[in-house]
Order: sequence, then C-alpha cells, then structure tokens
Amino acid sequence: MDAGFTAEQDEIRRTLRELLRKRCGPADVRAAVDTPAGHDPTLWSALAEHLGLPGIALPEAYGGVGCSVTELALAFEETGRRLAPTPLFATAALAAPLLLALGTDAQRAGLLPGIAAGSLTATLAVPGTHLSTALALTGDNDGGWAGGGRAGGVQARRAGEGWRLYGQADQVLDGHSAGLLLVAAHAGGFARSRTLLFLVRGDAAGLVRARQTALDATRPQARVQLREVAAELLGDEETDVRTALTALGDAAATVLAGEAVGAADQVLKLTVEYVRQREQFGRPIGSFQAVKHRLADVYVQVQAARSAAYYAAWAAANGERVGRLALAQALEALRRASAEGIQLHGGIGFTWEHEAHLYFKRAAGDELLFGPVHRLRAHAADAARLFQGQEVTV
Repeated sequence: MDAGFTAEQDEIRRTLRELLRKRCGPADVRAAVDTPAGHDPTLWSALAEHLGLPGIALPEAYGGVGCSVTELALAFEETGRRLAPTPLFATAALAAPLLLALGTDAQRAGLLPGIAAGSLTATLAVPGTHLSTALALTGDNDGGWAGGGRAGGVQARRAGEGWRLYGQADQVLDGHSAGLLLVAAHAGGFARSRTLLFLVRGDAAGLVRARQTALDATRPQARVQLREVAAELLGDEETDVRTALTALGDAAATVLAGEAVGAADQVLKLTVEYVRQREQFGRPIGSFQAVKHRLADVYVQVQAARSAAYYAAWAAANGERVGRLALAQALEALRRASAEGIQLHGGIGFTWEHEAHLYFKRAAGDELLFGPVHRLRAHAADAARLFQGQEVTV
C-alpha cells in the first residue's frame, strides 16, 4: 500500500477545502438547512460545475471525472469538515453507483450525465427505517426488509408494460428534493419472492414526499409514500440487487468514514483553539494537564480513525472491503471529539446555537442511521468469521 497522495488527490482536497472555507461557514450551514430544500443550490452548483464533484467517481463516458472511491472519500473528508449540507452523499455515494452497476445501457446514458453535471439529484429509498440493513452494514441483507410479500414495505406489481409501486419509506436521505428515486421494492409474491430496484421520477403522480424533522438537520431526511406510482425497473428481473446493495454498503461506509474523520478533525481543531484562549485562574485552560490529556486522547483516536479511513479508501479501489470497520472507528472518534468539544467549551458549549452541537448531532445522527458502532463491528466480525468455533468464557 502506498500511503502517499497523488498530486491530483492533493489538488482535489486543496481546492475543495478552499471553496468550502469561503462558502460554507457555520452561519451558511444554518441558513441552508432552514430552507425547504435543506441545502444551498448555489453551493451545489459550484461543487458540480466547478469541481465536478457529483461525477468524480463516474466514468468519463458519462461526463464523470473517472476517479475511484478513493477520491470520493477524500472529497467527503472535506465536506465533512464543514458539515456541508448538500445532496452529494445520496446522489454520488448511493444512487449513482447503483445506476452504474445495474442500469441498462439506455438507463446509464440517459441518467448518469445529468448526475455528473449536477442537474439531476438522486437518492436510494428503502422501506421503513431499514437503510443500514439494506446496505448490510449492521446485519445480513436477506431481503426481508423490502416487505417479503407481506403487508408493509414497498410492493411492486406489473401494470401492462410497466410497474406500479405501493408502500412507504421513512428515512430517505434528501428524498424530499431528489429528482430521481431508486426505490427498493418486493416483487413476485410468495412464489417468486425477490427484491428489485425501480426508477421513480420526483414528479411522478402518486408520489407524496415530506421532509422530516431530523436530529441532524445537515443531513435531511424525508418520508416517501408511493401510491400506485408508475416506475421503471432498474436493469432486468434477474438483477442481483442484494449483492449490489451489499457492495454499495461497503463503499458508502468508506465514504462516510472519510466524512466523519473530517468532522472529528475540525471539531478537535475548534476545541484546541478555544482552550488556548479561555482563561481560568489567570491562565489558559489549555495549559492544565487534565485538559491536555483529554485532548491528547481525542487526537490519538482521530488519527487512528483517519488511518482506518484512508486504508479503507485504498482498499475499496483495490477490491477489498473494510469500510464497515473504518466507519465504526470514525463514528466513535467523531462522537468522542464532539462530546469533549462541548464539555471543554464550558457554558457556551452547552447552548444549541454553538457550532460544536452541529458536530455532536452529526455523530449521533449517523449512528442512528448507519450504526450503532458496536453493531458495525459485530457484523464485520461475523462476516469475517472471526470468532467461528471459539467459545466465550465469562
């Protein structure tokens, strides 16, 4: 493994960091999340038109940059540093890889150029609150989360030459504003029970979308109801959706790990700057040994998470899957860094208006969506058969 960055990777990080420093301060973030869309369209345009970020991991044949998951994860480290509220994760890390992997030639040619240009945003919608299960992050993806032919979930039935969907998804990232939804639905009844993916346009008749109040407002979520909505099958009926979603889960975990590391690094930086300025008993509190030890522990944890995230990014581009473990390490580091940040900022740190709370909410929100940490690690251990055949003595 070569741990060094290429000149291109360094340029991606530098350019993106500079843009976000100017356009995505704490006040900008709070203003953006209060809009109906939940993000700043001008910032999204800048990321798409000037940096090509939505298409960074898409082939050049579809208008993309032609990079890999590695570059995408490095870019997310910078967006995570500023908690940039954009539809980038839902579009570039969830929807676009599925379109590329499973779509027909016509579907790829018709949709991916718009995603790469930023003119089309997209997301993945799975029934209920089963996003982490569908992506096989915290358990086996057995397909039962799609409805299994029973009441609930999202059901698909044939309607002439097309399909109709009926059901509900409760945790759809950017689902209220996405121009395209990739909906996982159960088809075939009990006889040929299977999970398929369908393309649903954001303006389709019978589609009802409502933004939900979320703990982390910088990662908007929506409830999506499908009432006999016309849909187009993604790929064909023989497509192995479960395997594709499992592979997507590791790549998404790798990207999220990079994002969490960027957020943890930034909140640690904010805390270090504050303890150098705040005085108590006539001296900066950062000079107290107890404070130094606490921040040193956080620093070590953040650096360990960064190493894990970088390795996962490298491994993803080389056919290995360790994203889930890297995500567990990164989420734990972010939770620790944000909690210590609130504590060491003292009274001001406990006010909702303080910047540290944005990072704390991101840490808690991501664990609710993609974790928790102990389940990420447990599932990774089970998948690797780490403890197979061993007896545990209490």
